[in-house]
Amino acid sequence: MKTLMRPVSSPPVSPRPPSADGGPHDAGPPEAWRALSAAQQPDWPDPAALGAVVSALECAPPLVFARECDTLLDRLGEVARGSAFLLQGGDCAETLGSVSARSVRGKLDVLLQMAAVLTYATGVPVVKVGRMAGQYAKPRSRPTETRDGVTLPVYRGDAVNGREFTPAARTPDPARLERVYHASAATLNLMRAFAAGGHPDLRRVHEWNRDFVAGSAAGRHYRPLADEIGAALAFARACGMSTSTKRPAEVFASHEALLLDYESALVRTDPETGRRYALSGHLLWIGERTRQLDGAHVAFAAGIGNPLGVKLGPDATVDDVLGLLERLDPLRTPGRLTFVTRMGRELVRDRLPALVEAVRAQGAQVVWVCDPMHGNTFTAPSAHKSRRLDDVLDEITGFLEVHHALGTHPGGVHLELTGEDVTECVGGSREVLLEDLHRRYETACDPRLNREQSLDLAFRVAEWFSARRRRRERPRTRPVHAPSPTG
Repeated sequence: MKTLMRPVSSPPVSPRPPSADGGPHDAGPPEAWRALSAAQQPDWPDPAALGAVVSALECAPPLVFARECDTLLDRLGEVARGSAFLLQGGDCAETLGSVSARSVRGKLDVLLQMAAVLTYATGVPVVKVGRMAGQYAKPRSRPTETRDGVTLPVYRGDAVNGREFTPAARTPDPARLERVYHASAATLNLMRAFAAGGHPDLRRVHEWNRDFVAGSAAGRHYRPLADEIGAALAFARACGMSTSTKRPAEVFASHEALLLDYESALVRTDPETGRRYALSGHLLWIGERTRQLDGAHVAFAAGIGNPLGVKLGPDATVDDVLGLLERLDPLRTPGRLTFVTRMGRELVRDRLPALVEAVRAQGAQVVWVCDPMHGNTFTAPSAHKSRRLDDVLDEITGFLEVHHALGTHPGGVHLELTGEDVTECVGGSREVLLEDLHRRYETACDPRLNREQSLDLAFRVAEWFSARRRRRERPRTRPVHAPSPTG
């Protein structure tokens, strides 16, 4: 395959029957969502300008291909069945001014390094999905922001308005949607260019990780696992197996499907199958603030063939989850639906089990993924939003423990991270302190893990899986019984 540049005319990966209306789940007319309430949409001041931009986007080439979405659906089906693991990560909010080869390569390198560690520890392939090439809009808790007695619209991401606190910057501008389209195309082109060269030699990726271990304050803690990986690579080479490949790397693109005018404008019908896809990205997710069963976002998502994600906060109920399952995955297609839990370290162990058990009782094969970032955000004394790496790791651990106790598959992690050495989250083996936050606090919205914190996380998660594997493989010793006194 398996390349992100595969033409639309390629044979389908796995044929799926279209419904009577040409959509994947008989979801009704393509624009049915417009008759419903749509949360978190900008108050565009010029409807005519918005209409002109939407019309232009409707005529633009798709950013991704339907076959690529089907390929990712197949990969996520493997995750849902317990034979793969999902690693999803990237910026909280992309910015129009930050599209560069260095930035894209930095995030891809971090994902590759993390994936190498997690592949060894989990013993299954790691599906890599970036929060990239479309993550330009953000839901917000309030529509306005007030500073020094001045109230302006809140910043909703570069797709809508600017970060500067001025009336001109904060006025929603639909022309930004076209700029987002072109920025996403540039990012995808960079991803494809890096992917076309194939995975770096595994030895090279491992050497990157060994360099990290050698320079890490926790190096003594991580070195045994790094040595195990090195020994496995040496064994593979001794057996004549190559650790390099020229095959294209599989890295898919994802973002939150928040701005429905933009997403709807990039929906296309696959001429081979008659199914509709939102071709702004491979995987689209619905956020915690927009997952209302009777809302426009769920209606829009129900009518497209992409694999879908839904964020679930600590207040998500069994009824919510079963309603979303029925609405978005009525055919029970493995991997079609990914539930991304964001409950916080203090609540995940209490709130998650009932949801997992309810879905299992329905016989559905969904992907369960942990977003340990959003439920663990706090405001530092310096007024910076931040997250503690230890809290992030504790929520992941709770997520893993719940699935282990229930006998279900912990499908993956969903992280906000960057390849840059930013100082936005505190903690890590090269510890970022609260007083360090101002040094390189560069996020457009929420704090991200830097490169070293991301690798800290990968090694710590890998240790959990490795410890569990060792417990399974430990031979059971038979008890020695004393001879009977009577002989």
